[in-house]
Amino acid sequence: MKKYSKVAVGGTFDELHRGHKTLLSKAFEAGEYVVVGLTSDEFVARMKKPHKTATYPERLRELETFLNNSGYKDRFHVVQLNDSFGLTLIGDGLDALVVSEDTAKIGRIINRKRHEAGLPALKILVVHLVQAENDKPISTTRIRANEIDRNGHMLKSNP
Repeated sequence: MKKYSKVAVGGTFDELHRGHKTLLSKAFEAGEYVVVGLTSDEFVARMKKPHKTATYPERLRELETFLNNSGYKDRFHVVQLNDSFGLTLIGDGLDALVVSEDTAKIGRIINRKRHEAGLPALKILVVHLVQAENDKPISTTRIRANEIDRNGHMLKSNP
């Protein structure tokens, strides 16, 4: 039996890498059912990322393939995120929110907004960032810069 009935996790999940997979796996370890928020192309544009990002349909296809191949079929639903909050501020069907160390602040903001709306707080489960071979976090920015691969292996030396 999982600790929580329904948990949420969200992200851009561009260049789906080992860090993303760890975050997603932790969500499924914690919850019976997982609502996976995937940022829309419009939201990604507002983020002003320092690199090109795959389109929503491309990211959705890769995300769903990973989740289905990992044995999570019928235990998740992907929703489009147009902001940092998604479904977390409507209703009380969620029990927990899985975040990375980088996005823990958003979890605290969500709980403050839930409190203001008279909703119960979500349990915030923080997942540590996954490190690449050089002990720096794996990130899409580093992958897109051809510094590391999706598993955190170095592709070129750092000055």
